Amino acid sequence: MTAQQQVIDAVTARFGPKAALTDADAIAPWLNDWRGRYHGAAAAILQPDSTEGVAAMVALAAQHGVALVPQGGNSSMVGGATPPADGSALILSLRRMNRVRRIDAAANLAEVEAGVILADLHDAALLQGRRFPLTLGAKGSATVGGLVSTNAGGTQVLRFGTMRGLVLGLEAVLPDGSVHQGLAALKKDNRGYDLNQLLIGAEGTLGVVTAASLKLVPAVQARAVAWIGLTSPHAALELLRQLEAATDAIESFEIIPAHSLGAVLRHIPGTRAPLAGEHAWHVLIEAVAVSAAQEPPAALLERLLGPALVRGLAEDATIAANEAQAEAFWKLREAISEAERASGPALQHDISVPVAGMPDFMIDGARAVEARFPGVSAGAFGHLGDGNVHFHVRAPAGSAADWAKANSEVISPFVHDLVVAAGGSISAEHGIGQMKRDELARLSSPARMHALVAIKRAFDPRNLFNPGKLVFLAPERADQ
Repeated sequence: MTAQQQVIDAVTARFGPKAALTDADAIAPWLNDWRGRYHGAAAAILQPDSTEGVAAMVALAAQHGVALVPQGGNSSMVGGATPPADGSALILSLRRMNRVRRIDAAANLAEVEAGVILADLHDAALLQGRRFPLTLGAKGSATVGGLVSTNAGGTQVLRFGTMRGLVLGLEAVLPDGSVHQGLAALKKDNRGYDLNQLLIGAEGTLGVVTAASLKLVPAVQARAVAWIGLTSPHAALELLRQLEAATDAIESFEIIPAHSLGAVLRHIPGTRAPLAGEHAWHVLIEAVAVSAAQEPPAALLERLLGPALVRGLAEDATIAANEAQAEAFWKLREAISEAERASGPALQHDISVPVAGMPDFMIDGARAVEARFPGVSAGAFGHLGDGNVHFHVRAPAGSAADWAKANSEVISPFVHDLVVAAGGSISAEHGIGQMKRDELARLSSPARMHALVAIKRAFDPRNLFNPGKLVFLAPERADQ
């Protein structure tokens, strides 16, 4: 009997048949990454429904030397939750751990399990007059554990930061089966290394997040969404700086090139352009009020955007007249990735550079790529205010479906070199996973890589937690 089968049998005997899914058809949807680039194999999906269950299963796996791949909503953009193709690991799913343990409105705190879906957390907080201020396109499938483990960002980072700033405490199971009890939302804790912060963004390579204490903020009482047409990313950044100097009510500031908007209008049914004219660049802005004492967001945006139009900083602008129109504006932004997939093969890069340098990078980086690889088109969209854009390189017209796979090892390193030269990061919010692991090693300083590998080896010396992701441990040293 194999070591994996011993673990599966022991889990089933102790926790019942639901705790170990072995039906091949039921497992199949969880073996591929969201983009369809990575395909794995696994004999079973272990499905604990409690922290005690996670700890017991991890301890069993450690006892038998069986690798585990933690998985939540399986919405990773970098193959971070896909098991190895050789079937050498079991999937450890946190989806049954989906309870909102408590919401403390007075303390602005939610304690939730790792399998809670982001949209469900939003709903639960809203019932208490609060909100969790992080959202993204995959909110209907992404889970809290995955958001923590990838240090997710989204469209509200401009005001509230990434998950790293929203996590107040963590509970996690470490590779030996021990439980890290760090849920207490302490304002001060000076007991040495911060294990919570080590686990955030670790992509399941150091431990399995089982629950999190998260920061809540007052629910929105009113919001306004505006769509602005302008000439360049430089004009967009100048507009952002003016808005930031005038108010703290701006929560989202998304930049969209004409090409991306055009792709949405062509491929996504029911969409329409917010403005009548043609504009090289567009910006989506959301402003909110959390109390009746604040200036109504629509009036605020009208007051602040008027001078920008008069000065020619903005070419045209419109403010959504109602919630339906506001959602329609946001649909244009959130559907870009879907629309660009429908447009043909492309290579996507989730990158960041210092905010002040982003407008130049969006223009010069695209030109450099197009000059180096004739026939491609390049462009960027996303979170201008926090220096994170999605930089896409689109295939020449008529390219085969496998164009991205065939060209990624040449084009992506070129893009990453441009990013590093601009003082940026090759992963802004999607993580490293397996897709960027080798590039991380190539472009990082020896000091950074030595520290990352040393931390991984200290927590997981046998390389049993999400092997092959983030950092590489040489097999001949894996048990040292």
